Amino acid sequence: MAELISPAPEAVRMGMSLQDFIEATSDQTFELINGERKPKLGTIYEHSDTIFWLVQALLRIVDRDDLGLVRSETTFILPDNDDRNWVKGSRTPDILFVSKARFAAYILAHPDYRKKPLMIVPDLVIEVVSPTDKADELNEKIDAYLMDGVKLIWILYPTSRKAVVYAPDLEQPRHIKNDDVLDGEDVIPGFQVTLSSLFI
Repeated sequence: MAELISPAPEAVRMGMSLQDFIEATSDQTFELINGERKPKLGTIYEHSDTIFWLVQALLRIVDRDDLGLVRSETTFILPDNDDRNWVKGSRTPDILFVSKARFAAYILAHPDYRKKPLMIVPDLVIEVVSPTDKADELNEKIDAYLMDGVKLIWILYPTSRKAVVYAPDLEQPRHIKNDDVLDGEDVIPGFQVTLSSLFI
């Protein structure tokens, strides 16, 4: 008598439907990183102030030269390649930038883009570190950004007045402090700001 072989269990699909994601985030803002919900925590004023000054500095160049989109606290999602209504992951950086050409193409491909989270990986993401942020979770998020395809990542530390720059082509993160310059490189051409000017 032949032995009955049970079928292999189906692999668990990581993520959630787009509709479930939209409904869930209306109750509590969270990021979906490696299949785990990470709630967005409250911040201190220093955190918000640094974001404000950096957004102002970015907009001066981005608006002047019509370079693209700058937004703060805006969620972007990673849809499944085979099912655009399935969310594999989500991130809500403190600040993001998407180039003009990429954002224009995105709008053409998604006429209803205003009714959904962004479904495009930013060119630049910026995180401002608060005392409540845990180092291991921050490192996990940086790794996720790099895997997503983000071209440039700035991590700012207002309390210690320093920043760390990450990019896929950097063998080691670049550390800057005090009056060093934060440079948009080829992601935001022409953007430069003295780091100390952001920590008012």
